[in-house]
Amino acid sequence: MEDKPNRLINELSPYLLQHADNPVDWWPWTDEAFQLAKQRDVPVFLSIGYSTCHWCHVMEKESFTDPDVAKLLNDAFVCIKVDREERPDIDATYMMTCQLLTGSGGWPLTIIMTPDKEPFWAGTYLPKKTRVGVTGLTELIPMIQELWKKQRYRATTIATALTESLNRSEVEHPSSKLNKRILDDAFNQLLEDYDETNGGFGGAPKFPSPHRLIFLLRYWFRTDNENALAMVENTLTQMKTGGINDQLGGGFHRYSTDDKWLLPHFEKMLYDQAMLLLIYTEAYQITHNQQYEHTARDIAEYVLRDLTSPERGFYSAEDADSENIEGKFYLWDIEGLKAILNEADANLAIKVYGLTEKGNFPESPKMNILRIGTTEDQLLQTKELNKEELTQKLWDIRRKLQEIRSKRIRPFRDEKILSDWNGLMIGALAKAGLVFGEEEYIKSAERAASFIKSRLMKNGLKHRYYNNQASINGFLDDYAFLAFGFIELYEATLDAGYLSDATQLVQEALDLFEDKEFGGFFINSNKTDQITRLKEPYDGAMPSGNSVMALNLVKLIKVIYNPDFENALERLLKTYTTRISNNPQAYTFLLTALDYIFGPSFEAVISGDPSQELTWKMIEVLRTYYHPTKMVLYKTPELDELTQFTKNMITQGSQAIAYICQDKACKLPTTSIDEALKQLNIKHIK
Repeated sequence: MEDKPNRLINELSPYLLQHADNPVDWWPWTDEAFQLAKQRDVPVFLSIGYSTCHWCHVMEKESFTDPDVAKLLNDAFVCIKVDREERPDIDATYMMTCQLLTGSGGWPLTIIMTPDKEPFWAGTYLPKKTRVGVTGLTELIPMIQELWKKQRYRATTIATALTESLNRSEVEHPSSKLNKRILDDAFNQLLEDYDETNGGFGGAPKFPSPHRLIFLLRYWFRTDNENALAMVENTLTQMKTGGINDQLGGGFHRYSTDDKWLLPHFEKMLYDQAMLLLIYTEAYQITHNQQYEHTARDIAEYVLRDLTSPERGFYSAEDADSENIEGKFYLWDIEGLKAILNEADANLAIKVYGLTEKGNFPESPKMNILRIGTTEDQLLQTKELNKEELTQKLWDIRRKLQEIRSKRIRPFRDEKILSDWNGLMIGALAKAGLVFGEEEYIKSAERAASFIKSRLMKNGLKHRYYNNQASINGFLDDYAFLAFGFIELYEATLDAGYLSDATQLVQEALDLFEDKEFGGFFINSNKTDQITRLKEPYDGAMPSGNSVMALNLVKLIKVIYNPDFENALERLLKTYTTRISNNPQAYTFLLTALDYIFGPSFEAVISGDPSQELTWKMIEVLRTYYHPTKMVLYKTPELDELTQFTKNMITQGSQAIAYICQDKACKLPTTSIDEALKQLNIKHIK
């Protein structure tokens, strides 16, 4: 007789459902679970992860499916599973706990706490049996039981101290304003941490950190510091040619386990695709390097092909594993390649993608992660093929390999749709569509926005959509990232409705999340099921909700008069001044908002007959060039109603006219595109 599934069988989270057949008596995060722990007088074992997490799968396979380990867990604890992507607030609280106790963190995150949710032990991945330097579950569980039964005061003392530390961490002490020197300080920190050889920052493991590169582009624009641009270009080039970039299917893996971008951790996250699409698009906008455009288009096509739902929202992620083997879907050996391609094409593919007989993937002998081993320019130097022939040949090889790979068993796809990550992708597609003149990208962003508005924004914004159900009240990131996406979508479409949507989301975020006493924004709207309400101002794998909200506020303040927005922005920046000053490179996306504030910033308002080609020519030219502190607005009745300051900007006959305003102080209107560009102080690399 088969064992019955545990309580997770009734959940919607793909991650929780992956554990529904475990012999561990898992509970979701509910009041009933904590009440049971009180009744049984046992601690709570909290395990936090996500559906595409490789080491979460390993821990499940080793321990949570093992009947002996499950019995130990069930006897000693009430066991709770949390999907960090569904409940980022819970994850943030206990990740900070882990960092306070151990100095580091990661997933799976393992927390042991009192029935009052106060943690006293923390770790990450735990093996079944003790290994060098890591206590195994079979040894840890009896130790915790003994502590709880005979020395509980030690556990509760730690728990009380940790909870007090968590609450103290949210008490901010506003200080003086930041000045432009903070941008120099951040640049110098990044320069010190920069890997001149391989690009990126620090050593292994190495994360793309697109928000750092976005900051560096703005720093280059402000200062003409060529090192800043060179750091971005080298990093983008090294990443796009490395194994972290899926050379066949497009899109990027989550991070590289080495410092050369060769050996990826193979999961693909939607938020990474969005942020990388943004930086490759902006880098192209400055340099006109077609390789950046190709990489950006590959990212966009991957998302539209493999991560788009029938309702046109965007799925969350793809797993690192297929057939229970990490990376198997993406690996190739020379023998297999030669069985697919003719001899000449196989030899060319081996050279281009850097394959070797030995292989470059340590876990699987003879297997290779595809990377760019030889560039097109290097191949052209051999003069065996001309550029047109080589381009066609490489395209044919790639298409053939894609076709063969598509028949393999794909990694698991997490098909929940998250409002925050969709917001980032909406914004990225909108910008890419605008810069590359790709209308389909903009339409895809609009379709996703329409889906979110119709399915997740009724009766308050919801965080997750899965299995035809929208649920979980939205968090700060949902409001901030969606507002960001809508602002970008306005700039791509000039439909004032998107600007109105962004304004509404930001206003609701102020009501739900702002810390009215100390400034900044909490992650969640209340702490009814939490021991504290956390604020996360620093930028990690993604920009923080506080950073994105700061940029939203800056942009909206420039075009919409709202004293509440101005006051909230001032409080946010003042309260985090000390943190930013102490470690500016940890707040690089927040610094993009500061860069906008320091200015000069511009609003370019175009007034003209929409049926006239010259009107749209002026709009397109002013939108084409990279200028991180400008917004191009098109005067319409809807915009006038929203912004007020555009009402008196009249059209002169059928002639399009540009009003270039610097911090709402407008210069003389002009019908000359060249004069408008001059007033904007546009610069670019020819």
